[in-house]
Amino acid sequence: MVIYIIIGVVVLLVLWFIISYNKLIRGKNKVEEAFSTMDVYLKKRFDLIPNLVETVKGYAKHESETLEKIIAARNAAGSTGNMEERIKSEAALSGAMRNIFALAENYPDLKANTNFMDLQVQLQKVEEDIANARKFYNAVVRDFNNLVMVIPTNIVASLFHFEKQTMFEVADAAERGNVQVKF
Repeated sequence: MVIYIIIGVVVLLVLWFIISYNKLIRGKNKVEEAFSTMDVYLKKRFDLIPNLVETVKGYAKHESETLEKIIAARNAAGSTGNMEERIKSEAALSGAMRNIFALAENYPDLKANTNFMDLQVQLQKVEEDIANARKFYNAVVRDFNNLVMVIPTNIVASLFHFEKQTMFEVADAAERGNVQVKF
């Protein structure tokens, strides 16, 4: 009789272990899928930036420093490898993009240019898509991090080296504020 109780407890522990491990794997896969989805939108924005910069160059030749910063941020975002570095470089690129739209406020001819307006609309749509993808990614990361941190799944997570994932957040307080346009 005691042997059946011991076997029952062992079977329950093995089942719990398998279920916990599978939850962690599913959570990790969801995080990767959410990041990949967001990455599609980030790539789309990445591809639109050179067109926008070229359009602005024609109107704002003496604003080359701002444009160079945007291109540098774009290149940095495109060359990073791991997820955490990518999140930081994409946040920097988002900040640089705000500068180009603020710059456009100083050039009425540029604001009236149909190519610029089309690109601006496309980028705004992509930014909305990125914002929605970030929300989804952060929700998935939150759920995964909860699995990694709460008892009892944290035991399985530590055994198999599942680690907390990084949220996609605004990097600094300057990006949280409104863009200041001064004439």
